[in-house]
Amino acid sequence: MRDLGALIDERLAFSNHIQDKINKVDAMLGVIKRNFKYLQLSSIILLYKNMVRSHLDYCSSVWTPYTKGDIEDLEKVQKRATRLLLELKGFKYCDRLKACKLPTLHYRRLRGDMIETFKIVSGKYDSCAAPILTGLQA
Repeated sequence: MRDLGALIDERLAFSNHIQDKINKVDAMLGVIKRNFKYLQLSSIILLYKNMVRSHLDYCSSVWTPYTKGDIEDLEKVQKRATRLLLELKGFKYCDRLKACKLPTLHYRRLRGDMIETFKIVSGKYDSCAAPILTGLQA
């Protein structure tokens, strides 16, 4: 079943959704690799953030992976993307991330969860827009 773009199976697991996203992102990486091979580092990072990472971030607070395999599969996407950069070809993954000023995808999901939790706890959501959340405040 698909709801708001997230694919959910009968066990309420998101492994199929994660694999679907990985396949879509691999296609985007292929487009970037074929068509934008000799761009500068900043241009490739901008393409990655807009064409690839946006797919991995969309609705991630709903389908956040919890199994080690799913987390590693998603992180492999960013590893492949940073390997496209000719200037950073021989660097380790963590060094490529530092050079690109990119956090890991796992860190981005955790940060997003913390921001949403802060908004709920501190009452930042509009009570008209999110009436269910206002009942959580005591």
